[in-house]
Order: sequence, then C-alpha cells, then structure tokens
Amino acid sequence: MNDSSWGAPQGAGYRGAPEMGAAPAGPAHDVHGAQQTRPMPIVPDLPDEGRDTDDRADRNRDAAHVSGPLFRDEKPQEPMSTPSPPPPPQKKRAGRDLRAAIGVGVGLGAVVIGSLFVVKAVFVGVVVVAVVVGLWELTSRLKERKGIDAPLVPLAVGGAAMVVAGYVRGAEGAWIAMALTALAVLVWRMTQPPADYLRDVTAGVFAVFYVPFLATFVSMMLTADDGAWRVLTFLLLTVVSDTGAYAVGWRFGTHKLAPRISPGKTREGLVGAVAFAMVAGALCMQFLIDDGSWWQGLLMGLAVAASATLGDLGESMIKRDLGIKDMGTLLPGHGGIMDRLDSLLPTAPIVWILLVVFVGAG
Repeated sequence: MNDSSWGAPQGAGYRGAPEMGAAPAGPAHDVHGAQQTRPMPIVPDLPDEGRDTDDRADRNRDAAHVSGPLFRDEKPQEPMSTPSPPPPPQKKRAGRDLRAAIGVGVGLGAVVIGSLFVVKAVFVGVVVVAVVVGLWELTSRLKERKGIDAPLVPLAVGGAAMVVAGYVRGAEGAWIAMALTALAVLVWRMTQPPADYLRDVTAGVFAVFYVPFLATFVSMMLTADDGAWRVLTFLLLTVVSDTGAYAVGWRFGTHKLAPRISPGKTREGLVGAVAFAMVAGALCMQFLIDDGSWWQGLLMGLAVAASATLGDLGESMIKRDLGIKDMGTLLPGHGGIMDRLDSLLPTAPIVWILLVVFVGAG
C-alpha cells in the first residue's frame, strides 16, 4: 500500500497486478463497487510471512491496537463528555461560628444585666475584670507582634483604680487616677534597660487612655439615680448598632466602607447601624430614661452608630498593623475581650456626655 490509495485495501495474499482498463484508484473509482465495499482500516505492510494470515483476524487485531484514526477519510472522534451540572449557588456565610457567638453573647448579657440590677458594686467589678483582661490582651499582642514591652502590672493596677475612682469620685477621681497610672508606667519601665524606653512608655500611656480611661465613663454613668438604666441604654444602643450593621451589611452590602482597614464593612451596613440605633435610641430615651424624649434618642442613636463604627475601625487598624485577626481567643465566636470592647469603649464617653446634656448628671 501507499499513501495515494483511498480505495479498499488489497486482500491478504493478493500479489497480482491491476487489470488493464480499470478505473484509477482514488475517489473516482467505481461508485457501485464503492457502495458495496466498506472502507477498511489502513494498516502498514506486513512482512511476507504474515501476508497469508486470515484477513478478518488482521482487521480485528488492527481495530483493537490502532490508536490513531481507523480510516483515511474519517477523523478521530473525541470521547463524549457529560456536562457537569453547575454548582449550586453558595450562600453567604458569616466569618465566625454563629452558635458559639450567640451562646457567649447571651451568657455575657446575663452576667452584665444580673450584676447591673442586683448590686451596682458587682457591676463595677465586672467592668474592672473586663479592663484588666483587655489590657492583658493588648499588651500581649504588642509584645508578640512588635516587641513593644508596655508594663502590664502598673497598667492593670492603675486601670482597676481608675474604674473604681470614676464610680466613687466621678470625673475628678478618674482624671487623678489616670495621671497617677501614667506616672507609674514611666517609673516601672525605668527598672529595665533604657533601649526602646520611649517606645514602651508611649504604648503604655496609649493603653491607659484606650482601655481603662474610656471605661471609667461607664462607671460614672452608674452613679446617677437611674444609673442602671443609663448603662443599659448605652449597652443596648451599641449592641443594636453592631447588629444592624452586621445584618444589613451581610444581606445587602456591596459598597466597601473602608476596604484598606476592614474589608468586611460596607456603606449599606453603616446605614443599617444608623437606622437600628436611632430607633433603639428613641425607644430607650422615651421609656427607660427619666425625663428623656424620643427625639433625644434619635440624636443619641445617630451619635452611637458613628462612634461604634469608628471604634470598630480603630481597633481594626490596630489589628491590621499587628497582623492579627483577633486580640485573643477567650470568647468563642467573638475572639477576645478587646474584640467586644472595640465599639463600647469610644461610645461610653459619647453617651455619658449626651445624657448629662439632655437630662442632667442625675
């Protein structure tokens, strides 16, 4: 055989010459004969000793072993593939364990509400514990990630004293305790080598202001006659603002609020925070606060939504600088104590000031 023959191949053992006058090989040969003859697979010439084998066996063998096209006038067929069904649409999922988060949140709420309305001093103790644990988380992360050695002992002792002083002596006591705590940080750090002294004490003074000083406004709220209801209003507005931001942002959020700081926060979530907080503020000021009015609650809700969002973004900035996701792992589904205080701390002075302006110090 040669590459110019498109007709049926010669049978096995055929050695004769083509007849005179026969039509030339190729597509123009006898049509009637071509219709009755099935195209045969093209196989290479066999040695002489194999030419007398059975033609049918040759065809079967060739069909079983030839991996290329079987016929010269036929292209190889690609194996048919069954199209896979499209994957089901993925639902949005929260980044945390919601069951654990809800359980821990309910437990914390029970502790806070129980201590708040039973004995005020017990609630002050809860605030002190939260402040000390928050300081421990913050200083530990600074040490681990940046090598900053902010002294924990004077921070913890001074922070607890600031919260108690705010409850006992008001704003004046809180300011005095803060000044003494900052001084204690400066002196305590002197017991170590002078390298990085300025860096460490700066971080320590920042920690004094960020955690215990802002928390003293919660204890100062508690000193009013309706102090428990004021603190409850502060907690409810902050929690409702965070919940509204999460719910609306998770469902409708498409436009990023601050992608470089916190990619998960959206403008739609901020709108949800404002709407939820304003409604909650109107209800709380109307029904929980003595001499309060609903319109004051609207303004307070707007201020709380702004301060809570800024506080959340502020800690997100700190965590992004440190290269961490959470400040701690103490609270399953939430992270650490500081991850829960991020929006509460900057909101406390805002609510305290507005309550003093709207209804007095009590």
